[in-house]
Amino acid sequence: MTKAYKYAIVYFLLFSLLLVISGVILFEHKIGFSIQGVSEYYLGSEEKFIVAKSSAGILKIVLPHIFAFALFSMVLLHFLIFTKHRDTAHSKALIYLLFSSAALEIFSPFMIIFGAEFFVFIKIASFILFESLVVYIAWLLFNSIIKD
Repeated sequence: MTKAYKYAIVYFLLFSLLLVISGVILFEHKIGFSIQGVSEYYLGSEEKFIVAKSSAGILKIVLPHIFAFALFSMVLLHFLIFTKHRDTAHSKALIYLLFSSAALEIFSPFMIIFGAEFFVFIKIASFILFESLVVYIAWLLFNSIIKD
């Protein structure tokens, strides 16, 4: 791997870390990590004057996230090709887990507003899993660059 390519990956990883940090802060501030907070955010709360989300409102939020999550995940995982983790069962598991957690995180609000309140748990778990996997994959990449 060339030195310039390593620098580009390191800068991408730094921006990825900023993305993760800002995502966690926004999630906590806007929705919260509690079952009640997620339920109130999507289903509304008369006591807190929170209006329930509509499917059209969620769709407006989801549409740009579909492309952004897919592109970001693809780029992050693409960099794994240039490491020792290429073509391993570990990397295949990371691919499936990252894309699955992203899909669940993006689409679980629809299930919540349509009455499947169990998806409140899925929303929180998939968000935490997605963010954790991004950090883990970034660590794998950074570690590979340092050791190379």
